[in-house]
Amino acid sequence: MSDAREGQATLDGVVSALRAHESFVMVSHVKPDGDTLGAGLALGLGLQQLGKRVAYFNENAVPRNLRFLPGADRVRRDLGTLPDGTMFCFFDMSDVARAGPYLPPFDAAHTLNVDHHLGNTRFAALNYILEAEASAGAVVLKILEALKTELTPQIAECILTTLMTDTGAFAHSNTTPAVLREAARMMEAGANKERITQEIFANKRFAAQHLMGTALARMRFDAEAGVVWTVVDAEMLASCGADSEDTEDIVQQLRIVDGCKVAVLFKALEPGEVRISLRSNGEVNVQSVAARLGGGGHFRAAGCTVPGSLGEGVTAIAEALRAEGVASAMVVPA
Repeated sequence: MSDAREGQATLDGVVSALRAHESFVMVSHVKPDGDTLGAGLALGLGLQQLGKRVAYFNENAVPRNLRFLPGADRVRRDLGTLPDGTMFCFFDMSDVARAGPYLPPFDAAHTLNVDHHLGNTRFAALNYILEAEASAGAVVLKILEALKTELTPQIAECILTTLMTDTGAFAHSNTTPAVLREAARMMEAGANKERITQEIFANKRFAAQHLMGTALARMRFDAEAGVVWTVVDAEMLASCGADSEDTEDIVQQLRIVDGCKVAVLFKALEPGEVRISLRSNGEVNVQSVAARLGGGGHFRAAGCTVPGSLGEGVTAIAEALRAEGVASAMVVPA
């Protein structure tokens, strides 16, 4: 069943499909964060209450700071043989390519896409996209309520993690009264907010902090345009004893510079490509910037990957920003 929006399933249609299937794979996107993992784990735990068979797929290892999530130890790349008619459920991804190249074969007729991103391509047989929600986990919560599953402490922990991840621990503008009410419900159901805060936002390795300092030392600021940027490359990772997980918080530190409108982190970690993270303080739609380069995300947080050298990545972003009305003479930081 679909509603008036093109490609949008109704909640009743989603619930009927979930009840009709017996085997599921919960798919989180590459380089998973707390929203994609938490949303998939929450729905999977709810379906297990209904006696369903549930597997959890990600092509990457679960990040260190998310291994506390209930069920995270079941996330795998190799799922073995799956029953015919297994439903693949995708979370927090605007396009199926975000699942990565190691996704097992699946029947497109048995797919569910749960998201809150602007510009979702509605790639599944069933697409339940609620763009007004703060996280994919908040969308999952509505599905679980309609399924009438029990809100266990484990599910609540997963949902609260999604909310805290995508609101920046309730610091971003998407922290609405409804989000805070949902968070309170999760805490009342047994979610441990202090533990989530410590694991995701506070427990940082020395190598990560060393890398942060090195990246900030290369930071550049075009005050007239309001653009702050820096770069992390493979040599920096090696010298700090860090890995790609340790880059995740750097762009947020760029964003808090007084006068910043757009923060950009260039990650040149693999030959021939530059991964780019963008953050906005509300004046510039970085989702539109990323979309010009084949990426996506939200108004205030987005990303993309550009083929070529670091210099080519910087030039590409400068041109995309200019097309969105932000003229900055960006150069590769020394």
